[in-house]
Amino acid sequence: MMKIFLLSVSLFLTLLTGRCLAGTQDQSLFSQIGNRLVWENEGEVFWIEAYGQNTLRFRSTRSLHISDEIWNILPQPVVNSSIQILPDKAVISNGSIRAEIRENDGLVTYFNEKNEILLKEAYHHHVPRIARQYKSKGSDYFELMLTFEAEKTEHLYGMGQYPNDCLDLKGTVLDLAQKNTQICIPFLLSSKGYGFIWNNPSIGRADLSMTHTGFSAQYAKQIDYFIFAEGTPADLVRRYSDLTGKSPMMPAFATGLWQSKLRYSSQKELLSVAREYKKRNLPISVIVADFFHWPNSGDWKFDPKFWPDPAGMVRELDSMGIKLLVSVWPTVATESENYATMVKKNYIMRPELGVNAFLAFSGFLTFVDVTNPAARKFMWEKIKKNYYDIGIRMFWLDEAEPEIDPLDYENIRYFRGNGLEMSSIYPYNFAQALFEGQTAAGQKDIINLIRCAWIGSQRFGTVLWSGDIYGDFATLRRQVKAGLNISLCGIPWWNTDIGGFFKSKDTPEQFHEVLIRWFQFGAFCPVMRMHGNRQPVVKVEGSSVGSGSPNEVWSYGEETLKIMTRYLQVREQLKPYILKNMEIASKEGIPMMRPLFFDFPVDQLCYITEDQYMFGPDLLIAPVLEYMAKTRKVYLPAGASWTDAITGKVYKGGQTLDYKVTIDNIPVFCKNGFSFKIK
Repeated sequence: MMKIFLLSVSLFLTLLTGRCLAGTQDQSLFSQIGNRLVWENEGEVFWIEAYGQNTLRFRSTRSLHISDEIWNILPQPVVNSSIQILPDKAVISNGSIRAEIRENDGLVTYFNEKNEILLKEAYHHHVPRIARQYKSKGSDYFELMLTFEAEKTEHLYGMGQYPNDCLDLKGTVLDLAQKNTQICIPFLLSSKGYGFIWNNPSIGRADLSMTHTGFSAQYAKQIDYFIFAEGTPADLVRRYSDLTGKSPMMPAFATGLWQSKLRYSSQKELLSVAREYKKRNLPISVIVADFFHWPNSGDWKFDPKFWPDPAGMVRELDSMGIKLLVSVWPTVATESENYATMVKKNYIMRPELGVNAFLAFSGFLTFVDVTNPAARKFMWEKIKKNYYDIGIRMFWLDEAEPEIDPLDYENIRYFRGNGLEMSSIYPYNFAQALFEGQTAAGQKDIINLIRCAWIGSQRFGTVLWSGDIYGDFATLRRQVKAGLNISLCGIPWWNTDIGGFFKSKDTPEQFHEVLIRWFQFGAFCPVMRMHGNRQPVVKVEGSSVGSGSPNEVWSYGEETLKIMTRYLQVREQLKPYILKNMEIASKEGIPMMRPLFFDFPVDQLCYITEDQYMFGPDLLIAPVLEYMAKTRKVYLPAGASWTDAITGKVYKGGQTLDYKVTIDNIPVFCKNGFSFKIK
């Protein structure tokens, strides 16, 4: 009887297994809906589809409800992808990129035209679905994790601006969050020839380790990304710019010196500085009225005690050929004349729990909820009435992250959702508020300074700067790498506080040297801007905020002034070149300041040279980044000849020079006989 029973069980299992196998063969996990490849199994579904040229979009979830939300990616021309559903896999191709998906576990691998693997989802035989992980947070929301295999020889760049002293981001872990000095733009550029956009404004993390490449989100509905393949780094940046937008054309006046300090405390002080520049015949394009020129934060107007005739001030500056840039914070104090109205209309950020105060700075401040279109309109109407209508056309969008303390993102409620889900997009909407208002008012040449950005911010005419940094050589070195990475993310307009914002621990002599080196570097940045909180701060009677010590080019002695004046003239020489390349940036999305490998993708040494850069296609800049440096190693890329812009000596590419430097010069080389000389 036992043998019969065992044979019966065996026969039953055989028949059952056979039916399951037959069912698997008859019922594929793949389907095609128009131009979209769909895979679904065991509570998960994902879509892969073409999105413009050479680009695929991937979306997956375990809620089974896939959203069409696109976080600032622009619509693209419809292209016909090729989709094949085979017995054990499916293939979708779009131009130079192809995805192959294994049927049994949905593992995705991306290839280029040469059949080389670009990215492959992580796989472990004990946990075959390890690549895409979902931890339920209730309803349709998850904590998400996406993991790819990695190659140790791969170089990774972009991702916005991180003060981590790395150009090559391989081996780093990056917070996907906005902070002072940290700008999250989740676009990854690989030396393997692919670009990757994490289409998600949630707070998360990017793990760019030696063993894997991963992206995570703490609170989101779906895994969502774009991946595209191109032949060179320059082509990848062009494609990214096609997907996310390009900057407007930089106004000609913006190519000169921007003069600022924390802070000109009155109309009298600001005008005295502008007049002194003109008296000394020193070039200046922009002067800045920094924060707390207002009665209360959120009033968005000048305090008449210190600024009695702002319209007259603007007229006088215009007569001198100087534009006024005015700071407008997105903060609102409880004492502001606009606070009560904004609270009633739900125009400000709200806490999920506790008191409505997100920053203690000269009072208790909350922030405008710029994710709300009505709030954006309200803020602009106040700015227009009190600034724009008296002739001010440039605005400094500070505190744009927003800078909340403590950083409890889960305790923020925006118009568009919880802070964990939405916070990274805040600076984009802040820039949008001003840009849309200026555009509606008929302004053409829009250029505003802002401390943070996200995907697509370049469309709003924003100049980014690197935040509140220290004034020392270690910080200066980090700025070069930070500026190069953000330039790959569609941002052609970038700068730093020349000399740093916070006081250096160096002696006055050491600070003067770092200031000179920084000024020389600034002459070869997309925007050249003096700024800083110079010590000691002077108390201003009747104001809660003091005024920093002088920070003009003549404030640091005759030797420093002489060198700065020379590089102001260099900047004047460069203006036509800058404008020419800014036009290219506007049309093609090509940044002016870029890593060496951007122009020399075949030269492998260019991928690991992190302290030099190209300024446009014709100038190689090697800023001096060490105290009391006597020499500076300079790598000249292969495939070109290089002319020293100071001596006129010509060098063959593909070599490293031990270049002698003096305090009044930094190494600048012209490619293939380009005509430029530092006089």
